[in-house]
Amino acid sequence: MAQIGKTIPEFKAQAFHNGEFTEVTSESVKGKWGIFLFYPADFTFVCPTELEDMANQYEELQGLGVEVYAVSTDTHFSHKAWHDSSDAIGKIKFPMLGDQTGAITRGFDVMIEEDHMAHRGTFLVDPDGVIQVAEIHAGGIGRSAKDMVRKVKAAQYVRDNDGEVCPAAWEQGEATLTPSLDLVGKI
Repeated sequence: MAQIGKTIPEFKAQAFHNGEFTEVTSESVKGKWGIFLFYPADFTFVCPTELEDMANQYEELQGLGVEVYAVSTDTHFSHKAWHDSSDAIGKIKFPMLGDQTGAITRGFDVMIEEDHMAHRGTFLVDPDGVIQVAEIHAGGIGRSAKDMVRKVKAAQYVRDNDGEVCPAAWEQGEATLTPSLDLVGKI
């Protein structure tokens, strides 16, 4: 289950994106930061609140060079129907990947096999396709897109500032740490 430091699995999927069906592959997502937002199913209850929350943060994420990929085991056709019929989902401007075979969901190790649906899994992937953040939530617990934005900023800072780390609840512009023998027992 530990995913940190692993390369994303190879995949190819159809997505609904900006009113069109497009193909998204594991290779096409590399070169920029990505958030893979797995959710159980279209036309449900907690899922639209999470996807709308992410849609509300999307402009800031785009400014940080991040693409968001919503993924469920529904088809890209279902994603379009949901997008067209829900005010919350209608706000989405990021790709909604259809994973009806479950290959992507299994590749990220978030498949609930008996239900053929995904756990609420969120993965932050760096431009090399390596997972830097992985979170799994129980079905009834919604996620916070605002906190994911904070984690993106921290991951980008750490990548760009070799030897520095971000302490708990770090916000952009706050002090970081440079691990060393001098810090042992001082924090």
